[in-house]
Amino acid sequence: MTDVRSDVRTRGIVPAVLVCAAAPAFFVAEIAWLGWVLLAVGIGISWAIERGRVTASAPSLTRDLSLIALGLLIVSVIPLAAELDNLAMLRFTLALGGAVAVPYLVSRFVYRDRAISFPWRAHRRWGRLQWGWLVAVLVLGWLILPFYFITSGVYANWPVVDTPDLIARLFVGVGAVGIWDELFFICTVFALLRRHFPDALANVLQSIVFVSFLWELGYREWGPLLTIPFALLQGFIFLRTHSLAYVVTVHLLFDAVVFAVLVHAHNPGLLPIFLV
Repeated sequence: MTDVRSDVRTRGIVPAVLVCAAAPAFFVAEIAWLGWVLLAVGIGISWAIERGRVTASAPSLTRDLSLIALGLLIVSVIPLAAELDNLAMLRFTLALGGAVAVPYLVSRFVYRDRAISFPWRAHRRWGRLQWGWLVAVLVLGWLILPFYFITSGVYANWPVVDTPDLIARLFVGVGAVGIWDELFFICTVFALLRRHFPDALANVLQSIVFVSFLWELGYREWGPLLTIPFALLQGFIFLRTHSLAYVVTVHLLFDAVVFAVLVHAHNPGLLPIFLV
């Protein structure tokens, strides 16, 4: 039985890669039909590998990949270019919220398992290392992000924020998307993949999805040199802390610097706290 499960797991790498590869098809290449094909082929191969085990009470790769596919399909129906008008913010709320809620509800009430959960806090306090990393995130963000956004020109991928209302909308939008990132990429995609693959492989696969989304959102040019390590680190930190609260805190601190840099880039002199 162990050998059978190991064989299924090994062969399951191909469909998992295909499903995760749909993310760059949707969000980087922006070829929707290619993303649909990759999802369909990946889930089809997984179903052929598992066959009767798809309906078993044990974790099923086919079911779990279908949940990831659901989330990707929901996100892919909207353009991810950053916009701050009421309609755009409503569109983001419905699509991103649905990408988390629908897979969770299908897992809980259709597949009748608890593959997706949101463990807000671990049963232990943050130690010196955790608190130290929070400080490091702020310092590294302050040093690196202004150079990236301004010298590459990617700050222009976000709308001009030159009024208090727009600045407030940007603050809310950046923070909300940051929280969603952890709910979907870590607590949904990563958690589902970990049920079938070693943690390191699952983390690499979720980072493909994570970084692809961030690319369409605006982190382009040499942005992946920053977003790939960030995505991998968030997965690793979640493994060590088992705390959604902590990875969200890390992300929000990072995004606080992103917000400040965007305001600074669009309004030189308004926030004279950066070196660039």
